[in-house]
Amino acid sequence: MITSIGEVALWVALLLAGWGATLGFVGGRAGRGDLVLSAERAVYAVFGLLVVACGAIIAAFLRNEYVYNYVAGYSNRELSLFYKITGLWAGQTGSLVFWATLLALFSAIVVAQNRRRNREFMPYVTGTNLAVLAFFLVVILFASNPFELLDFTPLDGRGLNPQLQNYWMTIHPPTLYLGFTCFTIPFAFCVAALLSGRLDTRWIATTRRWTLLAWFFLTIGIIFGMMWAYEELGWGGYWFWDPVENASLLPWLTGTAYLHSVMIQEKRGMLKMWNVLLVMGTFLLSIFATFLTRSGLIESVHSFAENLTIAWIFLGFLSALILVTAGLVWWRRDRFEPDHRMESFLSREAAFLGNNLLFVTAMFAVLWGTMFPLISEGFAGRKITVGPVWFNRVNIPIGLMLLALLGIGPVIAWRKASPRNLRRNFAVPGGVALATAAVLWMVGVRHTYALLTFALGAFTMATIAVEFHKGTRARAHIERERYFPAMVHLVARNRRRYGGYVVHAGLVVMFAGFAGAAFNVEEQAALSPGETVKIRSPFGHEYALTYQAMSSYPAQNMSKLVASVEVARNGEFAGMLTAEKRAYSRREEVVSEVGIKRAWNEDLYLILAGIDDMEGVARGTNPRPVVTLRVLVNPLVPWIWLGGLIMAIGTLVAMWPSAESTRPVPRVRAARVPERELVEA
Repeated sequence: MITSIGEVALWVALLLAGWGATLGFVGGRAGRGDLVLSAERAVYAVFGLLVVACGAIIAAFLRNEYVYNYVAGYSNRELSLFYKITGLWAGQTGSLVFWATLLALFSAIVVAQNRRRNREFMPYVTGTNLAVLAFFLVVILFASNPFELLDFTPLDGRGLNPQLQNYWMTIHPPTLYLGFTCFTIPFAFCVAALLSGRLDTRWIATTRRWTLLAWFFLTIGIIFGMMWAYEELGWGGYWFWDPVENASLLPWLTGTAYLHSVMIQEKRGMLKMWNVLLVMGTFLLSIFATFLTRSGLIESVHSFAENLTIAWIFLGFLSALILVTAGLVWWRRDRFEPDHRMESFLSREAAFLGNNLLFVTAMFAVLWGTMFPLISEGFAGRKITVGPVWFNRVNIPIGLMLLALLGIGPVIAWRKASPRNLRRNFAVPGGVALATAAVLWMVGVRHTYALLTFALGAFTMATIAVEFHKGTRARAHIERERYFPAMVHLVARNRRRYGGYVVHAGLVVMFAGFAGAAFNVEEQAALSPGETVKIRSPFGHEYALTYQAMSSYPAQNMSKLVASVEVARNGEFAGMLTAEKRAYSRREEVVSEVGIKRAWNEDLYLILAGIDDMEGVARGTNPRPVVTLRVLVNPLVPWIWLGGLIMAIGTLVAMWPSAESTRPVPRVRAARVPERELVEA
């Protein structure tokens, strides 16, 4: 009964989304406030109906209703309650419903926020959001229905993919979806600005926090995915340039470019068309990322693909979106005349423009490498895969140039930088960078890219530190405050600027973590119980890993083979590590679980690469098997996660409302304005 209500809710939601989208656009053009109000109420209704549909899907998982194809494919009776609930987004079908529900939630919040403001935009914002929702509901109902019935009811389901039974994977997809769907709101306001002809900075200011929120979710979603790959896939790395990894990176690159270039329009009235194109491109790439994950056109360990029908529907929708958005930009092309021209290449405008060009270049490079197998198959008749070596060769130089601009862009003068400005802002950071490079060279660092990363990172960090110090010192002098209270008040008064500096600092820390990969160390050995393998880290520590024993035991939804290893660091006992092989009976798959011993500057990473006589161990007839252990020391990997945390904190600081914006506005008596006049205003 509950699941039947869920399917009815999806059909009603589709009808309301299509009807509401029509009312929104017609009401906006005709100045009909009653139609616009109906469209906005449709948003609330669609959101409520999608929540009902999500509840019905979760109920089907919890009640083990294997008559439904989706439940049978992603659950079984032994699966834990937690993973049954997260089954909502474990596969293609449920993830599309979840995606649509999040978009409906954000659309409802936007409507509630703008009941008495931005009335010239809201008809088109509502219509755009409902049109996107209608598309996803069409995909769900006609190509990927979560309530599709099987011809028979199996006794048990197939179970969840073992690689998805990891806590990082349960939060990685939802955070990515939050980012993708959140980017729809700036896109909708951009479309509204084009349709209404109001292309000043008002739509940008209105969506600033939405853009930051979308960027925040997308950033932490990508980092959660890296953590999942590092802990679950068992290969020792965190980023393999997998097609679906790349798909999530594409809108992040253009979204980051937009966050920087929008400041040029706000300060100097430049790059108006460019910002519109970046917002539209980011939304289109979010849809493209969703499409790539579900199309099955490119193989990926992350893919949710189940049928190719969805691929054609998504391609049609993407094509229509490109044509419509390009037509809108062409229609309003005369409204993009800049207020000022760039006066010098030694200016903040030029630095931000260079920053944008590098981000967009990186986006096209990643897009080209991701799609190259399809392109090569179309032209040469065979798929040619572009691997990590190519991606690194192209993107590392771009990343280093961006790292340098992180320190240059925020402090160089607007319009034209004078020699005095350059000396005042960059003398100290330049000296710190040179000193860092010299010290690292003397201690033996010879890897070119790593040396450049550390030197440029030091330059950017010094620039940020100088900016914080100068601002704090000035405030302390003016307000007669102590240093640290002055710093707190400085950040509180200008959260956007100093939150951005914190984000830059976090990115520098992450870059340093990436550079640590240049010094990875690896050993592999076949060991009997009591034997030891040794490995020396780049920081001079010697690890000795002694294989102690192998144990076999059943667990919920699986059976485990666990190798216990004693770890000594520089001759002193440093704890135990375990590495596992897990066999999932319903899936008939065996996966590895790694052991990781973390320090502030490196990870000791243990992989159970092989077991002699695995069947004998599982039966208990061979309790002392020979195992093959793969041991890695990954320097500075913890800095990646620390940098991500710093970036998240900085984004929240930049996004948090200032004291002035949260202060209540004095109420003024005014005549009641009819809804129609509000729309026409």
